[in-house]
Amino acid sequence: MRFFRRRGESLGAGGAGTTAEMPERARSSAGVLARREAEADDHATRPDTLTRRTGDPRSRIPPEVLRQIRHIDVRTRGLVNSLFAGEYRSVFKGQGMEFAEVREYLPGDEVRSIDWNVTARMRRPYVRRYEEERELTVMLAVDLSGSERFGTAQRFKSELATELAAVLALSAVRNNDRVGALLFTDRIEHVVRPRKGRRHALRLLRDVLVYEPAGRGTNLGVAADYLVRLLTHKAILFVVSDFQDPDLERPLKRLALRHDVVAITVEDPGELQLPDVGLARFVDPESGVVVERDTADPALRAWFAGRVDADREERRRLLRRLAIDEVVVRTGEGYVEPLLKFFRSRETRARRG
Repeated sequence: MRFFRRRGESLGAGGAGTTAEMPERARSSAGVLARREAEADDHATRPDTLTRRTGDPRSRIPPEVLRQIRHIDVRTRGLVNSLFAGEYRSVFKGQGMEFAEVREYLPGDEVRSIDWNVTARMRRPYVRRYEEERELTVMLAVDLSGSERFGTAQRFKSELATELAAVLALSAVRNNDRVGALLFTDRIEHVVRPRKGRRHALRLLRDVLVYEPAGRGTNLGVAADYLVRLLTHKAILFVVSDFQDPDLERPLKRLALRHDVVAITVEDPGELQLPDVGLARFVDPESGVVVERDTADPALRAWFAGRVDADREERRRLLRRLAIDEVVVRTGEGYVEPLLKFFRSRETRARRG
């Protein structure tokens, strides 16, 4: 049973040393930089900043959408800074290590990292320090099909998908990774090519919120074909969808062969059980098909529940076979715990491996 409304409507590398050891001038400079960073964050979400897009027909954004962007940014900023950024970095490793600097040996440093040439020259021990070479590309493939504009608990699936996209995009840019987005239905709707920076991440969020799709159906194969051409190197690919597409195996297998794919399944409680409301009319938001059924019939409700369970189990088996992690989020529940569970489970597997 699906009901939908218009999108956007609301349903209810530095040097070593501690701060104490820094000179007064350095501490003062650090404070100024911190204040400037906070001011830059605020500036990035100001209406004039978000709407200043030369030649972009979506540059004139309604005030209520700007308020939504600001609200989502405020809601997710704390989570990203305090929770997800560290988990994200520990799970998605860089492609290698690059040399950062040579510094004087400190008690506790690994002896094997001593640079003996510099040590001999300086007549005291020095160590080589390396940093993780990240340069990761994160791509968000977000489903905008008609079935996403449905919700019976707190918010629509499309609203939950938007907030999830914001959390993942901001976590990526906070770790200096490139992030992009592909919005799709039964066609390619809109593409934001991967780039770095917080302002770029907020522009991505704006596009997800504002974009009105032309299509209503779901075709993951079209999205997969485009992503394979767009992403020439291995990327981290989050597919945010309800996966109501009869042909999932071919496109997911094609993506998983080249990229690190994570499936984020967005569900609503109203899709899992058929309520007993008597004679009801149902409209499929993707195909437009209208059917009438007597929901008071126990056999009909049992058949519906069995079909839902079978479809979910089939999807789980497919994802396990393709070695794709799945994160299930529901409109009536929070997304923090499912994401944290995914990050920690993946980190545990990496340590064992």
